[in-house]
Amino acid sequence: MFRLNLKIALRNLWKNKGYTLINVGGLAIGLASCMLLLLYVAHEWSYNRQFSNYDKTYVVFNNTKTPNEILSWPWTPPAMAKEVGQQIAGVSRASCSTNPAPLLIANGEKSFRKQAVFADQEFLKILDYKFLKGNPEKALQAVNGIILTESTAKSLFGNEDPINKTLKLENSQLLKVEAVIADLPETNSIQFDYLMPWAAYEKQFPWFKDAGWGSHFVLTLVQLEDNSFFNQVSAEMKGIFKRHEKGSLAEAIIHPFSKWHLYSRFENGKSVGGRIDQVKIFVGIAFCILLIACVNFMNLSTARSQKRAKEVGVRKAIGSSRKSLINQFLVESVLLSFIAMLLAFVLMEITLPYFNRLLHIELVLDYGNWKFWTVLCSLTLFTGFIAGSYPAFYLSSFEPVKVLKGFNLVGTSSVSIRKVLVVAQFVFAVCLIICTIIVYQQLNYVKNKSIGYEKAGLIEIPLQGNLGKKGGLGNKESMNVLKDELIKSGVVSSVTYFSSGMNWDGHRTFDMNWPGKSKKELVYFNYRCAGLDFVKTIGGKLSLGREFSPKHHDSLNVMVNESAIKVMGLKDPIGKVISMGKDQVTIIGVIKDIVVGSPYQQAAPMVIFDWTVNLNFALVRLNPGGNISSAVQKIDEVTKRLNPDFPVERNFVDDEFKLKFQNEQLLGTLANWFGGFAVFISCLGLLGLTLYMAEQRKKEISIRKVLGAGAMDVLSLLNKDFMKLVGIANLIGFPLAYIIMTRWLSAYEFRVGISIWPFATAMGLSLLIAILTLSIQSAKVLKSNPVDGLKYE
Repeated sequence: MFRLNLKIALRNLWKNKGYTLINVGGLAIGLASCMLLLLYVAHEWSYNRQFSNYDKTYVVFNNTKTPNEILSWPWTPPAMAKEVGQQIAGVSRASCSTNPAPLLIANGEKSFRKQAVFADQEFLKILDYKFLKGNPEKALQAVNGIILTESTAKSLFGNEDPINKTLKLENSQLLKVEAVIADLPETNSIQFDYLMPWAAYEKQFPWFKDAGWGSHFVLTLVQLEDNSFFNQVSAEMKGIFKRHEKGSLAEAIIHPFSKWHLYSRFENGKSVGGRIDQVKIFVGIAFCILLIACVNFMNLSTARSQKRAKEVGVRKAIGSSRKSLINQFLVESVLLSFIAMLLAFVLMEITLPYFNRLLHIELVLDYGNWKFWTVLCSLTLFTGFIAGSYPAFYLSSFEPVKVLKGFNLVGTSSVSIRKVLVVAQFVFAVCLIICTIIVYQQLNYVKNKSIGYEKAGLIEIPLQGNLGKKGGLGNKESMNVLKDELIKSGVVSSVTYFSSGMNWDGHRTFDMNWPGKSKKELVYFNYRCAGLDFVKTIGGKLSLGREFSPKHHDSLNVMVNESAIKVMGLKDPIGKVISMGKDQVTIIGVIKDIVVGSPYQQAAPMVIFDWTVNLNFALVRLNPGGNISSAVQKIDEVTKRLNPDFPVERNFVDDEFKLKFQNEQLLGTLANWFGGFAVFISCLGLLGLTLYMAEQRKKEISIRKVLGAGAMDVLSLLNKDFMKLVGIANLIGFPLAYIIMTRWLSAYEFRVGISIWPFATAMGLSLLIAILTLSIQSAKVLKSNPVDGLKYE
């Protein structure tokens, strides 16, 4: 029976090649779009799930209460891991590690700045990386040991066996290679090129041993014996800060390691989302596009029901049951879906490289993976059944007597359902157009908003080796040499120094006091260190006072931003004494707020110190109007001459700033592309319906033309109903898009207002696209000779 249904299905598809092509094209684009988006979703979902005990592994977060909110971050005191591992029942392991940082690693003349992490032995037992060489049990025991990833080992040693070979760290410390592990997948939240023992960190930074429970810069991972201990461990961890630091307002919580990537946004101490919101959007877009393609099939199948009616009547008259007819139509739709799947493969192979470049990831079509085929076949079957369900039940419901007598079977119910389906298609398309426009408006609004300094033409150079450093600390003499040499090059107008990159959101403290501060007041301050000519070099502005000057001894003086003055409530801040911890300092200048964190949020209060030893970056202002490529070349020559043992490294602040918009840029681009696909599929369906309507009304149109109907009369007859449907779709889509984008924008402190223009543009585009689509067939009808439509009457 199945074989017979298959032969009939093939015959019907071949007989109606035009409609088959439209259906196959629409379903193929729908399937390809859905699969590409689902590949991305699967990639995001796979983060931190490659470890054997990932489901029992948690990240310790620090929740600190302030008067207005609870702030959360995954950085804890150095002693946290030992305390949790030894004192809390239900915890099988606890590890501590540092944030990945770029450090110079060298084998003779081969030297690279690679991402380094310091970690204890428990780190490798919680995260069971694949060891290619070396003994996992002995790794990270020796203070001078190092573990390399496979690609790092190859870069440094080529095809030689690196085990027990010597490397030099930061051109000073000798290390011995203990092991080589497989390269980390990009779906690992902790990315590094080499691992070093925790003891080496303590040796390199002696002050670290004195860091108490008020210092938060260590990542702590815990592994539970079983997830049934989760509530017990969570309860015990809440009071861990108060047990070691009297009066502490911090609480420790544990957050699933597998959810760290997707659920990274916290509000008032609880995880409220993050990238998972974007993933949900993409899942919704994926299935909506596929649904639009299915709707096309339903519409065209029910619209052409008159042509299949006699076939249904004859089959029922000779004994076919309704069940067998439903099976036949479902086989036809599933067959069409599998044909579309083959075309979808071609489309995916063509578009995947561009998709990967857009997302900056490496997605692959894993044909050897049974899960891939299971999802694909399930999706294809699902598409076939969904697309064919309504036509199958509708066509099989025809009564044979009425069919064979030639009664008109296209009732109002089928017409109404087709109209609803067309409206649903365009509602989704209109929503996507509006949302895409508002996303780009928000991006442009924040990009063009003042950030308090001139990022264009500003270069940051990390201080390393002999470049502004001595013994690993900022050195004034070395900095002066670098500054003088850069100025002498003739391509630089000014040079200053900063403790971090201009786009780094770090170095914060609650331990800031000022005149009139109450004991209950708790404010989170940014603090940085800067050199001479800081305000001048970055293109900032002073509101009051002065910046650091060689004419004064400013080591006990600070500059603050305007947000800090508002928080402190100081009416005349110049000369006021404030303190951070035990260090008392005097305010000498107030600068306009500069954005160093998220450009979507208000600038945090900031204090800038003149502490040379903490300076880590040179900020260089290029001469305006000069040739950028030649200027960069001269700057590289200067840094290489002064620091020959280290590779040249520098970044444009403007380029680093753009990275802050990656998620929104990605959302806007994908919404733009897949919104275009949705509109295209909708237009295919509209074209198919127009073809059918023109064919059905061929005689009527011929008679009207004979009786003197003009071109506009015929166009109105064919198109007015469809244009009404597109208009209704806009009216439904407007409030939906408004609700969606209002909720999306609410996550940003700085956000664009929703104006009428995105809605007007969406309506204009949807109507224009619909008119162009309908005009393809309408033009053909206008050119036809009315005699051809009436000669057989």
